[in-house]
Amino acid sequence: MGNLTINDNTFLRQYELEVGEDLAKIEYALQDRKIFLTKLIIPSSINDSSLEETFIREVFEIIKEKNIRIMPTSPEIRKFIKKNKEFKDLLPIGVRL
Repeated sequence: MGNLTINDNTFLRQYELEVGEDLAKIEYALQDRKIFLTKLIIPSSINDSSLEETFIREVFEIIKEKNIRIMPTSPEIRKFIKKNKEFKDLLPIGVRL
């Protein structure tokens, strides 16, 4: 998947990725220098199995640059962090998965 163009739609509080005619998104809520990643939506019409992990990884990089802690409330996001230990430092102190 080459360079992804991810849009931070602050009005709808979601990161968006256009894939053809479809829109993959990660919904979030911001609170006290923490971002709660609440929902991952990948349309069933997108048949790229690596898209989910690549999308999450890119969103994490964006969040890391903003120096915000991640609260993973979505099961898919929690699973991603468990699998990719290099992102555990983005969790707030004391939060364990």
